[in-house]
Amino acid sequence: MRGIERMPRGSAHAGRLPKGCVLCEQGAKMVLLVTGKCARKCCYCPLSSEKRGRDVFFANERRVEDLEDMIDEARLIDALGTGVTGGDPLMAVDRTVTSIRLLKNRFGKGHHIHLYTSTTKPESIRKVAKAGLDEIRFHPPVSLWKRLDRSEYAKALALSKRLGMKTGLELPVLPDRAEELVAAIAFAESAGLDFVNLNELEFSETNWRSLRALGFDVKKEDDVSSGVAGSEELAKDLLGLDADVPIHYCSAAFKDGVQLRRRIMRRAKNVKRPHEVLTSDGTLVKGVVETDLVAATAAYIIHKYDVPGELVVADNRKQRLEVAPWVLEEIAQELDLPSFIVEEYPTADRLEVEREPLTRR
Repeated sequence: MRGIERMPRGSAHAGRLPKGCVLCEQGAKMVLLVTGKCARKCCYCPLSSEKRGRDVFFANERRVEDLEDMIDEARLIDALGTGVTGGDPLMAVDRTVTSIRLLKNRFGKGHHIHLYTSTTKPESIRKVAKAGLDEIRFHPPVSLWKRLDRSEYAKALALSKRLGMKTGLELPVLPDRAEELVAAIAFAESAGLDFVNLNELEFSETNWRSLRALGFDVKKEDDVSSGVAGSEELAKDLLGLDADVPIHYCSAAFKDGVQLRRRIMRRAKNVKRPHEVLTSDGTLVKGVVETDLVAATAAYIIHKYDVPGELVVADNRKQRLEVAPWVLEEIAQELDLPSFIVEEYPTADRLEVEREPLTRR
C-alpha cells in the first residue's frame, strides 16, 4: 500500500499532489468565477445565492467590471496561478478563453491555471487548451460515476490529455455513494488520468435544505464545521485504495483555515494602510468614527490631538472616519460620536468580522 501524506486541517493525499492544489495550499491562486451559470442542478452545489445561476464575474471577492479588475486582483495577492470556476466556466467559454490568454500574457506562461467543468463539448475543451489552460478538472454527475467509461466524459477526458493538459476528476464525497466513488476512481486509474480530487461534502446557505432532505447531518465533533457527517471518514478510506492514480482529499476546514487564510494574508500585506493593524489571521483592525461631518471631524482630530494625517482617513462613501486603533482608543471618550474598533477581511468587499464599541463619556 502506498503512503498517505497528511496535510493541515484533515486534508491528505496519496500520490503526487496536482500543481493547482499545491498553489492553492500556499494561498497563491486567485479564484476566478467567470459565471455562476451551470447546466447541472447538483443538490450539493455550495455556491452562494449571489452567484448561483447568475451570469456574474468575480476575481476572489471582487466583482469584475473590466478585465483590468481581474489583473489588479491577481497582483494584490501576488498570484502564482488562477483557479477558474463557476457555475461552469465553459458555459461562458469565450470569456474564459479571453481571461486565460490575458493572465498568461500579463504574468507569463508560468502562471498556472486550472479549471473546473461539467462540460464535455470538444470544441470548448479545444478552445481552453489552445488558450493555454494547464489543468482541467471534470465534475461528472453522480449518476454516471459507475459508467464513466461508457459516457461522453471518457471522450472528453481522453481529448484533454491528448491536448496536453493535466486531466483529472473532481468529486464530492457523498457518504452514501461509496460504491460509485470506488468505481469512478477505478475508471480514473484505467483511463490514465493524472489525479482524482475528493472534496468533503459541506453545507452552505443554498444547499442545506436539499442535503438535510437526503438525510445528511453536520459533523458532531466540530461545532464550527460545515462538513457533512461521514464524508471525511469515507474519503480517508478511499485514500487507502490500492490504486495507481493520485488521490487528494480536501477538507472543508482546509479550504477555510488554510487556503483562504493564506490567500487573504497575501492580499493584506499589499493593501494594508498605515492606520490599520495586520493580525495573525490576515484580517485588518482599525478604529472607526461614524459621522456626517467626515472632513471636519478628520481636521479636528488631526489638529486637536496632533495626529499624523496618514493615521486619519476619510471614508465618505460609508460616512465614517477611519483612525489608527491605538489613537482612537486614547481619544474616543472625548469624542461625542459613535466610535468602534473594527476588524475586517482585507478582501475587496471588506467583510466586517467584529465590531467592538469604545467606552466614551
